Amino acid sequence: MKDRIREILSWYSSENPGVLTNLARMLNHGRLGGTGKMVILPVDQGFEHGPARSFAPNPAGYDPRYHFQLAIEAGCNAYAAPLGFLEAGAAEFAGDIPLILKCNNHDVLNDERDPISAVTSGVEDALRLGCVAIGFTIYPGSSERNQMYEQLRELTLEAKSAGLATVVWSYPRGSSLSKEGETAIDVVTYAAQIAAQLGADIIKVKLPSAKVELAEAQKVYQKYEIPTSTLAERVKHVVQSAFDGRRIVIFSGGATAADDQFFNEARAIRDGGGFGSIIGRNSFQRSHDDAIKFLGQVMGIYEGSVK
Repeated sequence: MKDRIREILSWYSSENPGVLTNLARMLNHGRLGGTGKMVILPVDQGFEHGPARSFAPNPAGYDPRYHFQLAIEAGCNAYAAPLGFLEAGAAEFAGDIPLILKCNNHDVLNDERDPISAVTSGVEDALRLGCVAIGFTIYPGSSERNQMYEQLRELTLEAKSAGLATVVWSYPRGSSLSKEGETAIDVVTYAAQIAAQLGADIIKVKLPSAKVELAEAQKVYQKYEIPTSTLAERVKHVVQSAFDGRRIVIFSGGATAADDQFFNEARAIRDGGGFGSIIGRNSFQRSHDDAIKFLGQVMGIYEGSVK
């Protein structure tokens, strides 16, 4: 095992050997294996946004097996999806790529302003499917956040007891936040801190803007002149907020973006000390060959072979 991976694992000294082994499986898998960087393919959008919105741009994506194949061929560190998609391919692709079971989901048929996701699977399912980790979404800022935090606590305890790692999607959202505030630098850093405090092994957040949402935070950012003018500076601050970089923080690929914009964001993540990206729609909505090329470019940026 490379020294960088041993260093990262040393940050998780309270975890049992099972969790450490499964973290190592993700960190050592795929093209970026051994570098300490990660690119994960998540495909929960069929549940979260609807099938046509998710898969009509590339109809091959309606088939759950396509996403296993894409993640494997691209050399991703892991593939994350809800119960149904994993059940549809876990046996056929057993052992080919680390799997993350997304254990809660939210639909947009009743897209409430203060969202809460339903628990749709659990640790027993993850073990049955051969997963290395569970995934869970929390919405800091939602009036329902306390219930989500309590659900995550129970699920995390069960997962860690079974030797599974925990990946937390921490997405601020709720009636107390403006739409722009959901990605404000103070709010995203707060979301990363909350996920770390709840026991997340890997934290997924959105890329932050330079906006500061909360008045009390604005005073602090001004008083201590916290650098936030560039995206790399903001990424660095988010990582700092996750136990001074002692938790793995990866960033959402978000909605479909122009290639140059996305690659520049990956460079900022790299330069700011981020651990990588979790890229869904920006990859699987492309044709197969274009997606492989696109993901290869992103991985090249993280490994340093592409400037």
